[in-house]
This record gives sequence, structure tokens and C-alpha cells, in this order.
Amino acid sequence: MVLAVGHWIHVSAVGAMTTKASSALSSSSRLRHSSGTLESGPGWKRRSLLLSAAAASLLDCRNSVAAGPSFDPVTDREREASAVVSRRVSDAMRLLDHARDLQAKGDYSQALDYFTLVIRDYKDFAFADYARVGRALVLYEIGDRDEAIAEMEDVSISLKGYPEIHAALAAALYVDKHAALLAENQFAIATLLDPHYTDLSYVRETKHWPPSLVSSLQHFITLS
Repeated sequence: MVLAVGHWIHVSAVGAMTTKASSALSSSSRLRHSSGTLESGPGWKRRSLLLSAAAASLLDCRNSVAAGPSFDPVTDREREASAVVSRRVSDAMRLLDHARDLQAKGDYSQALDYFTLVIRDYKDFAFADYARVGRALVLYEIGDRDEAIAEMEDVSISLKGYPEIHAALAAALYVDKHAALLAENQFAIATLLDPHYTDLSYVRETKHWPPSLVSSLQHFITLS
């Protein structure tokens, strides 16, 4: 029985020590009303003053945090610069998609103009290299094949590992430059990354290659 009472006293003491300042003030108010002797003691007055000061400090701290200005790490200038970049990216992607649509429809002259526009006005973006791929493909059809192959060779370095440019370069090197070994190396890279480039219907119907480049790829695959 004594042990149980002692355990209860110990638990009660620990719980009382962890009570918040506001709860302590509430308890002190109840005690003042219930016992006049406790209220009149000097020790009690000191404790009451300390608890009141602690509660006031907590309240002042909470009010100062709530009233303080919110911190925004992004300045107005940075926000505006980000909006400008977003608009430019959106405009460039719209033009690139339009160029690809024209290529798919067989309007290679217009497609060439739009691919060139993306390259000229948005060369600071990495995706301008994909416009260079499209430009090289349509240039092979309607322009200077030597210029088209030079573009393919350049882009095959900046976009190394992009299967389409390696496959197109393989076809052009084999037919126009009679460089069978170089063509084999390029085609090995392309088909290792995407085996679809062994299928002529894929490059014709899905990738929308122009007829002359499809024909060159056919000659390469059949070694004719």
C-alpha cells in the first residue's frame, strides 16, 4: 500500500512538472479560490509572479512571430525572368511541333523554314539540336546533300546516343559518301539503342523520313 501511494505521488509530481505555463496559471487560480492560506504566503506570490511572466513571454513571442513579414526567397526580377524563359520555351516547342507536322505532311520546304527558325532564334536551348535533326533530314530531300550530311555529322556528336540521327547518317554515308565502314558504325549505335530503325515502315510512317532518305536506308540495309 505504501509503495502504491509512493508510486502515485512520483507520477503526479512528474506530470505536474511538464504542465504548460497556461495550465499552471489556471491551476493557480483555482487554488487561490479554494485556499486563502496558500494565497497569502510569500512563496506562493513569487511562484505566481514567475508563472505570469512566463505566460506573458510565450504570448509575446507568439504574437511577434504571427505579426512578422513572410519571407519570399524569389525576387520579383527573378520571377519575371523565369516567366520570360517559360514563354520562350513554349513558343519554341510550338514552332518545332509545327515543323514536324509539315515534315509529316510532305511539305519539306516549309518544314525547312520552321526548323531553321527554331535553330536561329532559340539556339540557347538544348532542344534546338532536335530542330537541327529535322533540318538535316529535309535538307537531304530538297537541298544540298553534302550540307545535310555535314549537319548530321555535327549533330551526331552533340546528340550522341540519339538513335534517329545515327541511323540517318548511316544511310547517307553509305549511299552518298560510299563509306560503308563508317555507315556500319553509325547504324550499330542506332540499332543498339532502338532496333526499330531496321524497319523501313517505321522510319517512313512513324518518323516521317523523306522518300530519298528512306531509299538510302533501304540500300544500306540490303547492301545494294
